[in-house]
Amino acid sequence: MTLETSQLPEGIFSLLDTDLYKLTMQCCVLKYFPDVAVTYSFTNRTPDMKLNRAAFNWLQAQVDKLADVSVSEDELQFLRTSCTYLSPQYLHFLSTFRLRPSKQTKLSFSPIGGAGGDDEIGDVTIHTEGLWVETILYEIPLLALISEAYFKFCDRDWTYAGQVDKAHQKGVQLLEPGCIFSEFGSRRRRDYHTQDLVIQGLRQAQDDANHNGWKGKLTGTSNVHFAMKHGLTPIGTVAHEWFMGVAAITNDYENANEIALRYWVATFGEGVLGIALTDTYGTPAFLRAFKKKIPSFTTATPGPATTLPSTNTDSLATTEAPVSAPVEHSSTGKPESKTYAQVFTGVRQDSGDPLNFIKMMREFYDEEGIKEKKLIVFSDSLNVDLCLKYKAAAEAQGLQPTFGVGTFLTNDFVQQSTGKKSVPLNIVIKIASASGRAAVKISDNIGKNTGDKATVADVKRRLGYEEKDWAGGDEKTRWGKAGETT
Repeated sequence: MTLETSQLPEGIFSLLDTDLYKLTMQCCVLKYFPDVAVTYSFTNRTPDMKLNRAAFNWLQAQVDKLADVSVSEDELQFLRTSCTYLSPQYLHFLSTFRLRPSKQTKLSFSPIGGAGGDDEIGDVTIHTEGLWVETILYEIPLLALISEAYFKFCDRDWTYAGQVDKAHQKGVQLLEPGCIFSEFGSRRRRDYHTQDLVIQGLRQAQDDANHNGWKGKLTGTSNVHFAMKHGLTPIGTVAHEWFMGVAAITNDYENANEIALRYWVATFGEGVLGIALTDTYGTPAFLRAFKKKIPSFTTATPGPATTLPSTNTDSLATTEAPVSAPVEHSSTGKPESKTYAQVFTGVRQDSGDPLNFIKMMREFYDEEGIKEKKLIVFSDSLNVDLCLKYKAAAEAQGLQPTFGVGTFLTNDFVQQSTGKKSVPLNIVIKIASASGRAAVKISDNIGKNTGDKATVADVKRRLGYEEKDWAGGDEKTRWGKAGETT
């Protein structure tokens, strides 16, 4: 890094500096689970890359500052015009929302050796707890701050030089052959300035695409703040957290996917935010729910009542909470009702073998008699070559591929001293419990199992889950190894 970095913005200074799906999920939580308590846990999947004490102290100071961050009137207006599925009631809630890190988040540093003082390295633990509706917005800022702390104090052998050009070149390589993609790099970005530079480069690539008539398109960014700053569309629907929370609250893993889908449709309506995430408890279990008909009691009421908080039950009209409503089978739905698979625009692939996933979805849609061209959003550790590979495979099966490209864009650096790869952190924060029960994720790859091991084993047994291990799914080396030639 260079001395100029001291003049650049650091930390988090906007609540919208987060991924869109955190807002859409918070909207659902406000409606149905305003009183549910949850906890979150932090995992470093690259355990050899640790913070030193100076990085930890900076991180703690930045987390404390989150208490001062709020949504401005300009930001609220952006949400009103760009995210019309977020109701006035939810936006009113957001307008007065504040994080309370002193009460909700505890960070600790356990030294394991080193020179002592600021250079002493250690393990960091982060525990977040509180009401789900009040703590759901911590994940993305915390992850971004941890990454920024590491590369600000621990690995300083890098520079911003060339980041705009590099992003521009990657954008061109994706857009010219017709890839449709969005920027998904908030969680593991090197820092705020890097993501800003990357989006500048991607916008230049889109200008090239417009000028040259390329069929590819930069559809937007998952980061709501940067979408506002750069005049892009905020992109996103739902995360694993939604399915994990609903499953823990209900303790009904056999029906958790369907219940979570019902809540989603009950909140936003059919065909809105219609990309379904399939792998929380394995894609085969999800598809059993996806083929069922949408019951009438989860049809969202048109207009603002769609996303009123559940505490205002008089305004929910005919919408009944799926947890309290009976679990219907597809044969008992109204004859004219559609299935979730028919209504949803497509699915997101986030673990396991993408090529097998393409085949599975093609077979599923064929079995369900769905002729409409459906989307697959690929979002698992992508680069240009993988996007092109999955694009060809999906199109060969009559599916429309799109891509959410993250760390490859916002944390792609080399060491100044050697020219070799500067490896990103692979870090995650996941919901760990809800309503006092463990929240777990299984996914389509054993390397992404998350949560209490006993609960994971129990859920696998209950769902008849078939263990899968994908050769490309080693989380410790997902983004390369230190010293590799780029």
